[in-house]
Amino acid sequence: MDRRLFEAAWTGNVEFLHKLMEDDPCLLNAVALAGGETPVHIACLAGHFSFVQEVMKLRQEFGRELNQDGLSLLHIASACGHVEIVKELVKMDNTICILEGRERRIPLHYAAIKGRVVVMRELLSANGDSIAGVTARGETALHLAVKNNQFEALRVLVEHLRLFKKEGVLNMKDCLGNTILHLAVSSKQYEVVELVLGEHVVTGGVVEVNPSNEGGLTPLDVLVLFQSEAGDREIEVILRRAGAMTAKDLHSLHDQAAFNRNQDAAANHNPSNDQSRTVQHRSLSTQLQEFFKYDDIKESPSKVRNTLLVIAILIATATYQAVLSPPGGVWQDDSAGSGNSKPHTAGRAVMGAKNWISYGLFLLFNSIGFFTSLHMINFLTMGFPLRLELQVSIFALIVTYDTCMTAIAPNSRISVFFTVISVVIPLLVPFVTTVVRNHSRRLPNALTCVNQATV
Repeated sequence: MDRRLFEAAWTGNVEFLHKLMEDDPCLLNAVALAGGETPVHIACLAGHFSFVQEVMKLRQEFGRELNQDGLSLLHIASACGHVEIVKELVKMDNTICILEGRERRIPLHYAAIKGRVVVMRELLSANGDSIAGVTARGETALHLAVKNNQFEALRVLVEHLRLFKKEGVLNMKDCLGNTILHLAVSSKQYEVVELVLGEHVVTGGVVEVNPSNEGGLTPLDVLVLFQSEAGDREIEVILRRAGAMTAKDLHSLHDQAAFNRNQDAAANHNPSNDQSRTVQHRSLSTQLQEFFKYDDIKESPSKVRNTLLVIAILIATATYQAVLSPPGGVWQDDSAGSGNSKPHTAGRAVMGAKNWISYGLFLLFNSIGFFTSLHMINFLTMGFPLRLELQVSIFALIVTYDTCMTAIAPNSRISVFFTVISVVIPLLVPFVTTVVRNHSRRLPNALTCVNQATV
């Protein structure tokens, strides 16, 4: 974009814009051909209503163009709370209210995230269907309002739903199967739960109080599993008053109802029914695991790397500490042996003298854990600054580990055995993990090909 045009847009100088247009009548056409950021995007961000109005008169198609961040003019104005600009844009074309930008977000989503209540009312008045719009993650504007603690924004949305008899939107789920009730309970937002389930706000029976998410958890399950002292009792009272139940109780009711309906058929053994019950009970027993398991959609690689680094460091610390304080400790004195006692040397491992097989297994698996954790640390820190210094530190740690293990070895055989594994394991760990990982990826593909060939 021309620097002069950028300055005119940022300062909202309409007169300077006209002067530039006189010098080059095709200036805005050239901007349209270039794509990306337009002067009206800049003016919209700065909140210059007159400049936006003037440019839109000249090129109304700018209203539907997205910048490099996937934002239209209405997205920007809604997020920033520029009400006059929002009114002007929707007056020209109300269909831009459902124009999808980055991650399929519409202007109402950005207004809900920022809590722009007045803007939200304008958008809903211009196009009421936008309230049912969902993002690429399945989130409605209500989900985003709850996630960002925008209670007043949520109140506006709920009032709109009640007014136009669209309360069913309250039951919509995101990509993880969570309704706004799940989100409100998990973040202990008492006022949201009261608003959603309050008898004077939403017609009774419209809001589902026992929906299950992808982990098989109802809102009451979320409250029970992750209790804290802050407002839990009050939230539970509201939920139970509305008929909320745990997934376990729901399954019990369904099983009892099925038993009553099919009492005669239950006498005849039906494997499919048994299998169904087994699956249900298995899902109940793994609810907590499903809730906490890794999700490649919501978990960023940097967060996972940081977690793995912490775990690797803890393992390295634990295994190194085991070398300093081996099981059974070390001998405190020298002894030539007498009677049934064997000779021993001060500073040598007691366990090695008493049971050298157990001590050998301890050496082997403790070393595997230690060297594997160091390999993980080295792998996860690729590209870090001062990596050479880090590798020097890791090498020094390995030398001290080997020295300590050799020093406490009770005899020369175990010392030689440890020397061998301390050389082999650091070289073997990267190779074995790579082979196993590649093999585990190829195996499902091979099975798929075999199944396709069979069919």
